[in-house]
Amino acid sequence: MRIALVAPHVTLPASSPVADSGPRVTSLAQALAGLGHHVTVYSRKDSPSLPRSVRIGPRVTVEHVTAGPAARLSADEEIGPHIRAFGEYLSKRWQRNRPDLAHAHFWMSGLASLAAARDLDVPVVQTFHLVGTTPRHCARHPKEMARMRVKASLARKVNAVLASSSEEARELASLGVPRAAIRVVPAGVDTGEFAPEGPIAKRNGRPRLLTVGPLTEQQGVDIVIRSLAEVPEAELVVAGGPARASLSKDRVYKHLSGLAEELGVASRISFTGRISPKEMPSLLRSADMLVSAAWDEPFGTVALQAMACGKPVVAAAVGVYPDAVIDGTTGALVPPGRPSLLARRVRGLLSSPLQLEAFGIAAADRARARYSWERIGQETASAYERCLAASRGRDASADLVGATLAAVDGEGTDD
Repeated sequence: MRIALVAPHVTLPASSPVADSGPRVTSLAQALAGLGHHVTVYSRKDSPSLPRSVRIGPRVTVEHVTAGPAARLSADEEIGPHIRAFGEYLSKRWQRNRPDLAHAHFWMSGLASLAAARDLDVPVVQTFHLVGTTPRHCARHPKEMARMRVKASLARKVNAVLASSSEEARELASLGVPRAAIRVVPAGVDTGEFAPEGPIAKRNGRPRLLTVGPLTEQQGVDIVIRSLAEVPEAELVVAGGPARASLSKDRVYKHLSGLAEELGVASRISFTGRISPKEMPSLLRSADMLVSAAWDEPFGTVALQAMACGKPVVAAAVGVYPDAVIDGTTGALVPPGRPSLLARRVRGLLSSPLQLEAFGIAAADRARARYSWERIGQETASAYERCLAASRGRDASADLVGATLAAVDGEGTDD
């Protein structure tokens, strides 16, 4: 197949001429290319130094699209005004070299892809990465609700939607997306880089709990800290947030530090600040387990990396965790917001070194068997083939595309 992957921005792998960290869409592209497909990744040019196109491997090219300023735009409100230009570029490009299928990542890329594909009979597959139908996502804010209406329309219009988890698949069905058009295809993990064997970060002799993520209220680090008070023998490493030198200025860090002092556990907690991707494998290997009390986890990247490194995951049963973690085999799942129960499951594992080791072995096996990029590439290609078979003869309608693009431009919603 000739496949177009569309994303608002991508990070190129270190092996490419333009090195960066954390490739996600490009990892999928390379996995698909490994199956013999030809892949072009279309991404908005967000830096003046980026070339127009760059080849990152056999049968994989990244094209940087000029649509708006050559600067990183993070918020939807910043990217939205440039989506029409993005779509127009794709339309002209695909008229000259039509792909067999387009796979859009994140909802604004879906709008651009639909606009480009509507007159070319190119099927569009959508991955949202975060749908956001529940109150904890959108908080009933008018802008979020308006964005949700656009996402719902987009989800019903594309040829197929790939959900990252079973929970997301249920959300999509609640939006009226036909269940036959939904398929769960999770993110993958590089099982070569993340493996039980390799360098290990320095330890201090205590059992080590590790939690990784941005320092936000939604990440639930406060719950992990409260649970630490009931695991007296352990230390907690909190990785993520701003650079270490800037931690003292961070509002959430100040709150968490104060909570640790109040609970008498400050001496057993270390905040690393932002961790580079190169440091992550050795940090994960140094932990006895990964602990997460996040109120939601749509991606699960770090959990998969920890499992691939042979570490059990103890987490709140939200987002991707119920799919990724086999309770009682590769880790433990607890209801969200329950620090005492979280502590009990952690203590149980730490008190049994043999069980902890067995869980780690099972976690690594599951990561390799279920979440390797090779496996995810195969499942994605299979979803594409089903989509192509189902879309033959289906007429494209421009009405919804125009309406949704107008919504992003501010003509039809408050967003």
